[in-house]
Amino acid sequence: MPYGPVPRTPTGRPLVFAHRGSSVAEPEHSLTAYRRAITEGADGLECDVRLTRDGQLVCVHDRRLNRVSNGNGGVSARTLAELSTLDFGSWHPGPGDDDDTELAYDRDPAGRIRVLTLDNLLAAAHDANRPVRLLIETKHPSRYGPAVEERLVRALRRYGLHEPGPDKPVEVTVMSFSALAIRRMGRLAPRLPTVMLLELLPAGLRGGRLPFGAVIGGPSVRMVRTHPEIVRRLHERGRQAYVWTVNEQSDVDLMVELGVEGIITDRPGFVRRRLEQLGLTRE
Repeated sequence: MPYGPVPRTPTGRPLVFAHRGSSVAEPEHSLTAYRRAITEGADGLECDVRLTRDGQLVCVHDRRLNRVSNGNGGVSARTLAELSTLDFGSWHPGPGDDDDTELAYDRDPAGRIRVLTLDNLLAAAHDANRPVRLLIETKHPSRYGPAVEERLVRALRRYGLHEPGPDKPVEVTVMSFSALAIRRMGRLAPRLPTVMLLELLPAGLRGGRLPFGAVIGGPSVRMVRTHPEIVRRLHERGRQAYVWTVNEQSDVDLMVELGVEGIITDRPGFVRRRLEQLGLTRE
């Protein structure tokens, strides 16, 4: 049986999820990137989480710090206090996806963009004062193994987000490339929907079957271009499709043609405007 309910989707329109925030215009996984995505009308926010050495969940994609900060070494080898001394935004060229530059970077007194904790992202989603969907990817392999999902569920419980509810403005879905992580989430938070992320197409998934009760398939846009039938096969099995990372107009149009339920993009404002041009508006 699948874990969690299949998330609701606006009639005739895919959900738009901001991949690491509005991450073309702002540094990925920065608070400003997520605030911009909310301002641009994204339905939801996507983030990656890793555990620090002292057991804190931070929003960082890469295993190592070199690309996304002025530090080096592994994220999991640093404490939160150590990560907080680094700048996670100076590498970024600045706003450029749109002409709107009203949102300025959130810098600390030393001028740095600090690492974003999951707690701070959850608070920002709650403060949006409108429904926001949150896609949280747990990163594996990890030296901390199952502790990533265990700490995640503990954090969600603090906010009452470990299970969906009609009165909750923030809805959480958990994603992973690890089938074991999906199974673990089914045990720890059985009412939360899960996304099995897919970069390759194993034989078992050619028929749209997902492991361990996942209710959503998360194929890459490259996979969908090559194997568009995967979306139909997921639908035939009662599953949804959230596709990443969709940044070009031709790919947005293809996702609409195929009827995917979720578009994960670095350019949420652009995708939302394209959907409006195609006559797909909010309910």
